[in-house]
Amino acid sequence: ALEESKTPLAAPAKAAAQPPIDLDTAAIERALGAKGTNNSGVYGFSIPRAEAIKEHGATIPPAMGMGTVINFQPTGGGKAAITGDFVLIGKEVNPVLKTLRENGIEVTALHSHMLEEQPRLFFMHFWANDDAQKLADGLKAALGKVSLKK
Repeated sequence: ALEESKTPLAAPAKAAAQPPIDLDTAAIERALGAKGTNNSGVYGFSIPRAEAIKEHGATIPPAMGMGTVINFQPTGGGKAAITGDFVLIGKEVNPVLKTLRENGIEVTALHSHMLEEQPRLFFMHFWANDDAQKLADGLKAALGKVSLKK
């Protein structure tokens, strides 16, 4: 069966070393209050909400997209392109939107992913390209409007 499926029988190749991130990642981590990871040259964060998210009584873990995702891609000279999405409940939407816009971060989409989750969630996508520390500080201000796991 394995031969027919073309499943490789040899050991997988060793993963290549991650490319360096040309940003002060320690300062970004301090600003966001979270630990990031290098994913092929993009420095990413996944920050879970404080409360459990349920759909039809089943808990949906943060790893299934229930956490705020933030990515920093270096663009040179201390700048970064950032993108990601905030996972919000209704009363958090306007404060986060306002805070992002006040900090030069563009909101690119606002939508829901599910039909009957509890609490009801909204996913706010964002993008910007500017000084990485300035953007980290703006994201920190927006994260301060969200109920996050401590």
